[in-house]
Amino acid sequence: MKFTKIYFLLFSAIILISCSEKNKDTSLADQQEDPSHEKIQVLNFGTFHMGFTTDANKTEFDEEDRKNQQRVHAVAKKLSDFKPTVILVEQEPKYTEKIQQEYHNYVNNPDTVFEEPSEIELLAYELGRLSGTERIYAIDHKMGYNYRIGQQIDNQIDPEWHDKYYEDPFTFYPSIDVNEDSLSLLGRLKLMNRDRYLDFLIAVNADMLTHAGTEGGYEGADEAAKYYQRNLRMYSNLNRIDLDEDDRVFILMGASHTAFFRDFMSRDPKYKMVNTHNYLK
Repeated sequence: MKFTKIYFLLFSAIILISCSEKNKDTSLADQQEDPSHEKIQVLNFGTFHMGFTTDANKTEFDEEDRKNQQRVHAVAKKLSDFKPTVILVEQEPKYTEKIQQEYHNYVNNPDTVFEEPSEIELLAYELGRLSGTERIYAIDHKMGYNYRIGQQIDNQIDPEWHDKYYEDPFTFYPSIDVNEDSLSLLGRLKLMNRDRYLDFLIAVNADMLTHAGTEGGYEGADEAAKYYQRNLRMYSNLNRIDLDEDDRVFILMGASHTAFFRDFMSRDPKYKMVNTHNYLK
């Protein structure tokens, strides 16, 4: 009888502790989802590189063609409805001062002609000018990684699947229009900012490398980790910038970085991503 009583008291204590911990978890979740907590709104926008790029895959686009520039400016006009107070671009922080100077010169003289303009000069500067944005920062972090590692080692992990996937990755994503080069500029940017396309970019640039490695080795996974690390460091650069709940942040990067930032921000209670497609109609 005494043993039964002790067991009952012990069991009750465990239940109480469990309920208390559950309430703590619920309280934390409620705090994170509390509508009274003002999050910083972010338009996380992915693009292809419009000027010179060291990326292995480059989209054909004549950035010096006047009509193409006008098309980019038309996209900037749509995006300006977001009215960003801060713009972040894919350049290393050491170039921030130079970019800020160039940007303010452009605002004062929109007819400025840039040599080999990129998406920064064509889209970010024009968007900022239309929106009256005063602050622009660079957040990139350069790190090399070898996404061809699976073709350069004796792959002992999953060579059949690895080779099949990289032979034609789009085969595994039938909802993605593989003829994206035939789309208009606006249509291409709409496609690149779809969740399915962003998922594809993380898989093809990183996750599928886990199918490559020597026996006992993790060469593919280690290369993928470098790409995750680069994007995490870029995200850390974002978090170094002084922002508050009144700011509206526009981020312009190559779409694979946009994909990683989408995932990071979806779990970060500081930020709230707006729907990019609401501004591409």
